[in-house]
Parts: sequence; structure tokens; C-alpha cells
Amino acid sequence: MSDAASGAGADRLALDFVEFSVASGVLRFGEFKTKAGRMSPYFFNAGLFDDGAKLGRLAQFYARRIVDSGIEFDMLFGPAYKGIPLAAAVAIELARLGRNVPFAYNRKEAKDHGEGGTLVGAPVRGRVLIVDDVMSAGTAVRESIAIIEATGAKAHAVAIALDREEMATEGGVDVPHSAVQYVQRTLGMQVCAIARLSDLLAYLAAQQGSAGNELGQHLPRVQAYRERYGV
Repeated sequence: MSDAASGAGADRLALDFVEFSVASGVLRFGEFKTKAGRMSPYFFNAGLFDDGAKLGRLAQFYARRIVDSGIEFDMLFGPAYKGIPLAAAVAIELARLGRNVPFAYNRKEAKDHGEGGTLVGAPVRGRVLIVDDVMSAGTAVRESIAIIEATGAKAHAVAIALDREEMATEGGVDVPHSAVQYVQRTLGMQVCAIARLSDLLAYLAAQQGSAGNELGQHLPRVQAYRERYGV
């Protein structure tokens, strides 16, 4: 991490996570079409944390952010599909830190044999922390809330890797709030993110002063995207 990126006021955990995501090939720059149909200059694909070392380090970032957030919860829930390994890995890391909590996840299709149903793992009860990768339109969170509350438990908070800090879409129309803001303001749930778009911008700005580092060249396009779609 460069001195500029770790200067006063910087969120070191977030900047370290951005650097780790870039080095892992999870955070890429170019031209990518989002679910909302926008052409984004960057793309975050948590599915590329695809080996034990990467997943273990990712879980460390999640666990540190969750602990630092002060959010109180009784168990973890991982929505299918990406949330399943995330919740499991974070549960392992929290246990390593001395906080052993149960976790559960859902199947997309109900089993008609064995234990049946769509839920796997510990009984869903108490205050539930949903662990997922990113939040785009908030659809996945609403689905998780319905699953959790159908058991009588409370969907209490959400932990995500990256907050894109951009306008959500409803019915194909941009709305003046992000999916994270919707979950916080409308659903009344706490959200903690390891990093945000603002942290990515700070990281790219720091790279502009590094000789031989081409990452800084992406800063103007990411800034322009933020100015057009940011909240």
C-alpha cells in the first residue's frame, strides 16, 4: 500500500481490501454492462475469490469489518449461491477470533427427500446477519428477508464486500437512492461494507503518483461514472 493511500483519514481496511481485490483479479477495469444496463468502468466479481487462500483472507476482511461495526447478531445467513461460501468462511473466521456463531443458507430448489425444504444448517432464529458480496437492486436481500422472517427470526443486518454507492433502478428507472440506502432507510436494517466506491477512488488516486503503475489511468472514468450515477 502506498503512503498516499494510507494517509490521514483513510480507511486502511477498505484500501487494503481494494488492493487485495485488484491483485486477485476480482476487481477489474474496462467496460462492463451492469444489471441495470449501465456501462461501468469497473467490475467486482466475488466468485473469483476462488481458492482457499483468497477465501480465507476475504473472510478476515469481512470478520474485521463486522466486529468493528458493532452490529449485534445471533447468527449468519448466506443467500444462494455466492452467499453460501461467504457465510461459511466468515463463521470460521469469527470462531477463530473467539466469536462462535451458527450459520445457515438456502437452496434455490427445495429438496423432496432427506430433510427436505430449502434451508440448510443451523435453525434460523434470533437476529440474523445476512452475508453477501454486493448489493445491486436489493432484490436478493428482500428475498433473504422473506426466507428469514418466515421462520420467525429477524433479518437484522447485512454485510457486503463492496458498496457501489450508485443509484438503484426500479422498473428500469433510476431512483435517487442506492440499494444500500433503501435497505437502511426503508427496511430499517444496518449495512456494513468492507469497502465503498469512494475507497476505490481514493485507491486509484494514490496510484497516479506511482511510477510504472497504470492503475491510476482508470481514475477519470470511474470518477465520471460516479458523477453520473453516484448517490
